[in-house]
Amino acid sequence: MKILLNRKSSIHEIKQRFDKDVDRFSNLESGQTATIDAPLAMELITQAAYHSTPDVKKVLDIGCGAGNNTLKFLEYAPSFDSDLIDLSLPMLKKAKERISAINTGEVKIIQGDFREIELLDNEYDVIFAAAVLHHLRDDQDWERTFEKIYRITAPGGSIWITDLISHETEAVQSLMWERYGEYLTSFGGEEYKEKIFGYIELEDSPRSVTYQLGLLRKVGFSHVELLHKNSCFAAFGAIKGI
Repeated sequence: MKILLNRKSSIHEIKQRFDKDVDRFSNLESGQTATIDAPLAMELITQAAYHSTPDVKKVLDIGCGAGNNTLKFLEYAPSFDSDLIDLSLPMLKKAKERISAINTGEVKIIQGDFREIELLDNEYDVIFAAAVLHHLRDDQDWERTFEKIYRITAPGGSIWITDLISHETEAVQSLMWERYGEYLTSFGGEEYKEKIFGYIELEDSPRSVTYQLGLLRKVGFSHVELLHKNSCFAAFGAIKGI
């Protein structure tokens, strides 16, 4: 897969696409049909967060969409305050509606690009970033974003990620990309595969899971965990020292 940075969609264009897709992303089971093992990955990161981070008071959901990951986390953790960040205001409104219905903690929505939003250091016990970091661009962008995530994670807190990933060698990348194409075709046909591949070409700049785990360590996280990987998708996270 080629990464053509000069042809990537703008943040505004990405926002417009998701503004129109709220209903699809409001389903815990089928909201991420283009993602291999999406329900399993969501279950793994939320359970890992629950078991790794005791006494959760405040959660941040980056690129929250319609709130699925925070909703899933509420199946394991008691009520907590939550900040929801997304480019799309319709997504945020739907997420707040769904989460507020079952969570007695404060639910705050913040519209915008995570990289540009001012957040307090050492603030969040748990951070989720599902299907969002692949929109980052060059290595400097990735490192600055991970540094910010580390700063705002509370001591003893954790970050959990599920995302599209690339691979470090061309041969393995080609293999996994072919397998992903077969998955998309089996799910929705050739037209569906081309539609998803088109979105990825326009919008995404994924990095390998090894790159991201290394970056989590580099910015300061004391422990990293790879929970699951299948083809071009992975679930992983990191814990900040006390």
